[in-house]
Amino acid sequence: MSAANTAVLIGAAEEPYTRHPAGATTTQSMLAAAIRSAVADAGLTIADIDGLAVSSFTLKPDHAVDLAVKCGLSLRWIMEDTNGGASGVNMLQHAVRAVEAGDANTIVIAAGDRMTHDDFRILVSEYNGITRDHVTPAGMSGPNAMFALLTQRHMKKYELAETDYGAIAVAQRQWASLNPRAVYRTPMTLDDYLAAPMVAAPLRRFDCVPPVSGADAVVVTRADLAADRHTVRVRAIGGSINWDNHTGDGLQTGLTDIAPGLWERSGVDPTDIDLVNVYDDYPVMVLIQLADLGLVPDDDFGKAVHRMLHHRWPVNTSGGQLSAGQAGSAGGLHGLVEATTQLLGHAGKRQVEARLAAVTGYGMVTYRYGACANMAILEAM
Repeated sequence: MSAANTAVLIGAAEEPYTRHPAGATTTQSMLAAAIRSAVADAGLTIADIDGLAVSSFTLKPDHAVDLAVKCGLSLRWIMEDTNGGASGVNMLQHAVRAVEAGDANTIVIAAGDRMTHDDFRILVSEYNGITRDHVTPAGMSGPNAMFALLTQRHMKKYELAETDYGAIAVAQRQWASLNPRAVYRTPMTLDDYLAAPMVAAPLRRFDCVPPVSGADAVVVTRADLAADRHTVRVRAIGGSINWDNHTGDGLQTGLTDIAPGLWERSGVDPTDIDLVNVYDDYPVMVLIQLADLGLVPDDDFGKAVHRMLHHRWPVNTSGGQLSAGQAGSAGGLHGLVEATTQLLGHAGKRQVEARLAAVTGYGMVTYRYGACANMAILEAM
């Protein structure tokens, strides 16, 4: 493939997350700010953008085209994504293909939400028809109870303790302490974790991703248009939708189906990866996805947790959503923004030495588990 239709990432930005957005802040204004910041990080202007992809739960009644008008964008390509935690990687896959096909030269991908208490309440109670009609009436207010049951199952099968899951939250808080944009940066110990209130056994407060307001964005362009700067290329990308038709126990995701092929297509394997950002709405999902990717040999989760906590394994180096916060659908783009930031060498005090990164998305909980899983393997150029 020639440089004229090879897609690369050249910029990324995250508007600072906040628990309590200012009264004048809207979802549209946060998305617009993230877009402007990512475009500036890419060394471009708004006039250089001819493609836009957007994911948001609270942008309604507006749509991607309304956001384009707000930002002063004139476009040849546009899309909206509704797949929550899988939206970021999904939009990247479409954007890469669009650039490769010549449908657009430079695309900005954005996701975000203004997530007040009322916004969050409406989201979790009316997430989809299944949630509204069957889950919420059964007293399952939000996903905590479902993922508590999943954690119980995982804990029993692999003979893990509560502190194993707590160690993930603690390790990610260590990274968050170096991230000025994370909402929760105060150092946390395992004792702090265990002292937190129980939410849905065995989940405590710090097992549950905190809803925040914010927005993220990345810029994808043709490689020949960025020949004079550092870039990030996508070595392989793909997704799995409704992989097991919800017949499984939730202890695997669709990543088990797609990861082997993506490793083969990328020409690298799990041992080559320097940085991993997996979707982390709960610690159990961190472990499940790491295993699905082939990064936990022999399902030795205890060893994986020890490595994260004591050897600074670069997993979710932003602090992940567990400490940075989950800004609605921006949670699906958060890991991709962090990987791009790291591979471009822009991560400041939390910068790690990395050439290859793996990023996952996971989302759209229906009755029990996320129906969407996807993955991108990225390389610094």
